[in-house]
Amino acid sequence: MSARDRYEMVIGLEVHCELKTASKIFCSCPTAFGAEPNTQCCPVCTGMPGALPVLNRQAVAYAVKAGLATNCRIASHSRQDRKNYFYPDLPKGYQISQLDQPLCENGFLEIETEAGSKRIGITRIHIEEDAGKLVHIEGQGTLVDCNRCGVPLIEIVSEPDLRSAEEAKAYLRKLRAVLLYTGVSDCRMNEGSMRCDVNLSVRRRGVETLGTRTEMKNLNSFKAISRAIQYEARRQIELIEEGKRVVQETRRWDENKDATYAMRSKENAQDYRYFPEPDIPPLELSEEYLERLRAEQPELAEAKRARYQADWDLPVYDTEMITSQKALAGFFEEVVALGAAPKQAANWIMGEV
Repeated sequence: MSARDRYEMVIGLEVHCELKTASKIFCSCPTAFGAEPNTQCCPVCTGMPGALPVLNRQAVAYAVKAGLATNCRIASHSRQDRKNYFYPDLPKGYQISQLDQPLCENGFLEIETEAGSKRIGITRIHIEEDAGKLVHIEGQGTLVDCNRCGVPLIEIVSEPDLRSAEEAKAYLRKLRAVLLYTGVSDCRMNEGSMRCDVNLSVRRRGVETLGTRTEMKNLNSFKAISRAIQYEARRQIELIEEGKRVVQETRRWDENKDATYAMRSKENAQDYRYFPEPDIPPLELSEEYLERLRAEQPELAEAKRARYQADWDLPVYDTEMITSQKALAGFFEEVVALGAAPKQAANWIMGEV
């Protein structure tokens, strides 16, 4: 048995997803991608003294819908907290987030891999604001673009239930499909509206104790996530086999070198000096409000596939292809409603159309 086979990975994912609101989470600045740098900011999202935030109602609704679609319990009472850290792209010197009273908790997604189905737990989904963006110009320096400051985010934190790059990809694909179906985000990884942090450790098979984990930040493609997981697991195993110690730290994936490198020691909650956000009152959601959002939830791809198979006797392959996009599934259902035979309509849509 090789050294790699003697170990198993333990992986948890933190997915940051920008919500598809027209304005930012605490001000009325637009959120459109690709605008000229520093043209979509105001005193609120750049943290000028005396500027007060107001919570975006639509951002809360989208976050609740994401929680419902991932089988989470929605809190009737939650609050915002200040997370203090000092990066050049965070002009306020803190981020408004949620610590111990998140909006959504205790959810799950079912994934399918070659090994079969598996339930992946979701610890929490909380709302927060995005930071700005650093633009590095080789030989000249680094510029700061504050347009992204204050764009509404949800952070979806999984349980450490994943054991391979394949499972991680299956989970992310399922999560992305769910978020697209609910309409809460465009999930465009190439534009940074869906990004993933990977927490990974290794341990000998049969051992229950968790190993020392590292975190790889801001991965924005399935390919990069898979390669980073495989590299980092190999790096940690080699360290352990050589009698060395894995250090808890934050690492960056270098696409060109196909390797991770250390950025900084891993922070813990106390390093951020969280405290309740004094300018935003706690968020109270009534049962009537939650029932209305439940009623607005669309039929998700998994339910559509089951219905197509049960009602129209469509093969599994056909249902997976047709439900891969919400718009495609809607088009298919309209064609069938107009009188087309379901299997014939599926053939045309998967082929010529």
